[in-house]
Amino acid sequence: MPSLIPPAISAGSLCRSPHPSLPVGAIALLRPWRLSDADAVVDAFRDPEIQRWHVRRADSGDEARQWINDWKAGWADEAQLNWALVDHAGDSLMGRVSLKSVDMHDGSAGVAYWMAPAWRGRGLCSQAVTALCQWAFHEAGFHRIGLEHSVANPASCRVAAKAGFRPEGIRRGAALHSDGWHDMHAHALLADEAPDQQT
Repeated sequence: MPSLIPPAISAGSLCRSPHPSLPVGAIALLRPWRLSDADAVVDAFRDPEIQRWHVRRADSGDEARQWINDWKAGWADEAQLNWALVDHAGDSLMGRVSLKSVDMHDGSAGVAYWMAPAWRGRGLCSQAVTALCQWAFHEAGFHRIGLEHSVANPASCRVAAKAGFRPEGIRRGAALHSDGWHDMHAHALLADEAPDQQT
C-alpha cells in the first residue's frame, strides 16, 4: 500500500555517508566506536550507577567487542546510531551517546547516553547530547528526538534540561529495573527548537 507522504529522511541517506565525528566543546569528540574501546567499556560497566540505569553489565572484553560490533552495525541498518564520547587529548573513553529507535519515515529517534564516572559533573554529557542533536536536526534531517529517564534519576533530568529538551509527562510503570518498575519522565526536542550552534 503506497504512502501518501514521503519519508522525512530517505532510507539509505545515512548509511551511504561515512559515520561522522562531531566536536563537543573544546575538549571532547563524538566519534564512531572502535574495537579497541572494549576494555574501557568493560571498566565503565563496572560502575554501579551505569549498571543500575542500563540494567546490564559487561563481563569480558569479548562481550564488549560484540556490543561494539552491534553499535557499529547500527549505522549500516539505520536502526540505531552510536558514538563514543572521547577526549581530544588522549582519546580516552568518556561515555556513549546514541540515537535509538530510529524511524526514518517520521524523522524521529530517542537519545540515550552514559558517562564514565571520572567524567561526570562537568557538563560534558549535556554538551554531547546537544552536539548530537544539532547534527541530527541540521544535517541528517530528523524532526523530533525524545529522551526518557527514570523519575529516580535526577541527574539525567538535568542533562535533558541543559540540552534544551522540554518535559512532556510521565509514563507510569514503563521500565523494569532491578528494584521493580519505574515511572519514566519523557522529554522531547523538535528541530525548530534546537539551537544552530552549540552553546
